Amino acid sequence: MQFSAAQIASLIGGKIEGDPTKSVGSFAKIEEAQEGQLAFLANPKYEEFLETTGASVIIINENQEVKQPLNAALIRVPDAYSAFALLLSKYQQMMTQQLSGIQQPSFIAPTAKIGSNVFIGAFAYIGEQVVIGDNTKVFPQTYIGDNVKLGTNTIVHPGVKIYHDCVVGNNVIIHGGTVIGSDGFGFAPQTDGTYQKIPQIGNVLIEDFVEIGSNATIDRATMGSTTIRKGAKLDNLIQIAHNVEVGQNTVIAAQAGVSGSTKIGNNVMIGGQAGIVGHIFIADGSKINAQSGVSKSIKFPNSAVTGSPAYEYGAALRAQVAGRNLPELEKKIKELERAIAALMAEKVS
Repeated sequence: MQFSAAQIASLIGGKIEGDPTKSVGSFAKIEEAQEGQLAFLANPKYEEFLETTGASVIIINENQEVKQPLNAALIRVPDAYSAFALLLSKYQQMMTQQLSGIQQPSFIAPTAKIGSNVFIGAFAYIGEQVVIGDNTKVFPQTYIGDNVKLGTNTIVHPGVKIYHDCVVGNNVIIHGGTVIGSDGFGFAPQTDGTYQKIPQIGNVLIEDFVEIGSNATIDRATMGSTTIRKGAKLDNLIQIAHNVEVGQNTVIAAQAGVSGSTKIGNNVMIGGQAGIVGHIFIADGSKINAQSGVSKSIKFPNSAVTGSPAYEYGAALRAQVAGRNLPELEKKIKELERAIAALMAEKVS
């Protein structure tokens, strides 16, 4: 599929410098791009490739300096990185929109309600009373349990399992291998040392514009809902326990884990491999550094913490500086001890 520089500029709201009829059919990094490919330049580290790239069309920042005439058509935008991301998103939408219909073999329960322009891939299982909204794509080898609701324009990638009664909103993307609605980790200790399973009768609620990476697990609530609010982005290999709430536009990096009933506010950033205990609150705008262990609530908005147990980021940096100075401090203390010992010896004599 070919697109002209003029068409691309129209899609991303850019201004063209050069030949608007230049066409491209694929994307490439600016240092590797060849004729017929589109590239972008957002990072100053790659400015040198602007003059050597073979790309036919390049998206650049509106204030980017160009030292010599280029063969490529340039599209100037306020933010080249965001514009390129928007273009890729539109391209992906066009590709997925071509998918429609129901592949066989697949199972769709008679009571399921399937919207228009829906794609259901081979070996998918669609349970009783399932509702799938318009333009949603359910890829092969997925399991959609009874009474699940999928909104419009949602993409469920291969191998996803969504257990019964869960609700997924509009414009959601769930990547391969993720499990939504498995039982929360609830067991009551008994006097004989065994554990009795606590039935998990709630569900998972995923609001609009959420993206969940591959092989993540979001447990169903004991009662009520485990909730992922609008616009949240979850990376691969994340564990969200029962009755957790993840706030709007919160981002969580890979291998992080959130224990049961913890409430995470809006616009929170959680680094990779961070661990958060249960039944606490994380204030809006908080930043949790990678590999941090959060053992108590973060009560003040826009706080930054690091370490295990996690504490205030600025204090942690000061502690690191003090730690690096310990050898010198030890040396000075020993010198003082020797000086004091010498003074004491003079006083005695």
